[in-house]
Amino acid sequence: TRGVIEERFKRRGGEALEKNLKALEIGRKVALETDALADRFSVADGTAHEMIMTTGNQAVALGFVVGGGRFFAGYPITPATEVMEYLQRYLPSVGGVVRQAEDELAAVNMILGAAYAGARVMTSTSGPGLALMTEGIGQSGAAEIPIVVADCARVGPSTGQPTRHEQSDLSHIANLGHGEYPRFVLAPGTPVDCFEMTVGALNLAERWRAPVFLLLDQALCQNTTTSPRFDLGTVKVDRGERLAPADVQGLEQYKAYAFTDTGRSPYAPPGTPGVWAEITGNEHDEWGHVSVNPANRVRMMQKRMEKMVRARDELPAGRVFGPATARIGLIAFGSTYGPIREAQGLLAARGTATRFYQARTLFPVPTHEIDPFLRSVDVAYVIEHNYTGQFARLLRETMPDQHAKLRSIRKYDGANVPRPADRRRDVR
Repeated sequence: TRGVIEERFKRRGGEALEKNLKALEIGRKVALETDALADRFSVADGTAHEMIMTTGNQAVALGFVVGGGRFFAGYPITPATEVMEYLQRYLPSVGGVVRQAEDELAAVNMILGAAYAGARVMTSTSGPGLALMTEGIGQSGAAEIPIVVADCARVGPSTGQPTRHEQSDLSHIANLGHGEYPRFVLAPGTPVDCFEMTVGALNLAERWRAPVFLLLDQALCQNTTTSPRFDLGTVKVDRGERLAPADVQGLEQYKAYAFTDTGRSPYAPPGTPGVWAEITGNEHDEWGHVSVNPANRVRMMQKRMEKMVRARDELPAGRVFGPATARIGLIAFGSTYGPIREAQGLLAARGTATRFYQARTLFPVPTHEIDPFLRSVDVAYVIEHNYTGQFARLLRETMPDQHAKLRSIRKYDGANVPRPADRRRDVR
């Protein structure tokens, strides 16, 4: 240890080196006096589990690789940069491509082009970068180009506090862009969620040809934690209805935006023999031709927007923890999962039973899950890290008859680690 300190401070020397060596000696003496030495302690045997050390960002990146993602474009921004750094190291080994763009506008347009060409794509960013991507993401919704956007939320607005924790991007993402188009907003709460839900987001985007958001937060993205090893055996890649050349030859005519009973238009990559289509963000007909026909506009809008209803059973289900008899409900998303689970134990030890709904799909709001949960409790505290209670507000908008049961517990000081004791005190 002394050698490490001398090496670390040798350039500064003098007083800095002397003070650090003195601190080392004081610590050694205290340890001897209190018998607080490493060899005085033993580690109790526990249940053997295969655990790994990881972050949410690394889990998202690995999920992208394993889930068949092959093109990533992004621009460095805290706290999302590690996603791109991990992919720069590993994605080329499976034939993938990573591009660091000159800005977020270029990044989102790069993934749009790659997705149209048939690649599985993703970008990662944070609030300021997401604002710049808004127009491009709207193009994804209008032109039905499947993309995944990992938003690693931080304190806002503007530059905010780049290295601090907040969950204030939900309202922005749920209403992102002008006009109306379908989008899916998923909220992992653990590294395992990050891995599995990234794979699921890729499947969802290509099955329904719509933008899918992974809404993370700084604490989940960057905190290193022990996690169960990811189960690669559960990974299933579903690329939706893709037409091979033989399939196209069997069609009277290929239509990029065909109306179908499923609400999904089969996709054939450009260059497939017999395929010709216009891809545009303007309103269009089945062939992609720009159209201002009112009847066509109504039908196309319904086709796109109904994706959020038709896909309901494919979205990540929320999880419920705690006894069914508990009369106090807790609702939250993201990294608050861990502190709330621990706080439930602290409250139970004091005789207060609680039931916790971990939301993993935020938009469209899973009312078929949350409404029964609210009916099972007397009051529900929506715990989130933003000033206005964005998730609570979204729940009130979609379930106005449950308005009286919803209470907000809000935290917006930017502190990185939510403490279980805080959650226990808030509920009490």
